Amino acid sequence: MDYELSDQRFVIHNSRLLENLILRIMPKYILFGTYCDHVLEKREPYRQEHLEGIKKQKEAGIVITIGPTQDLTKVFGIYEAENEQVVRDLIEADPYWKNGIWTAYDVKAWIQVF
Repeated sequence: MDYELSDQRFVIHNSRLLENLILRIMPKYILFGTYCDHVLEKREPYRQEHLEGIKKQKEAGIVITIGPTQDLTKVFGIYEAENEQVVRDLIEADPYWKNGIWTAYDVKAWIQVF
């Protein structure tokens, strides 16, 4: 297969390589969420389980980054997943969501430019 990119030309001779490249291109999603009041105290019983789950998602390449704002009122994350529902399912299975530490969230498809 021949592909053109800007003024440069490259050729992919191996269809298996092309399939692997296509499979690795996954959509990215942004998580915007809200923490409960007094989050530092309220999260403590669920924090270890939450962090272990996020670590597994990071190791699997699903979570790119996630964390709170400095004032501890919002959570922000970037996910790479097959579709938005996968991200929503992960969020809703998280101990922080199930126990009211995250009180609201929104997920948006994200187009990474750089």
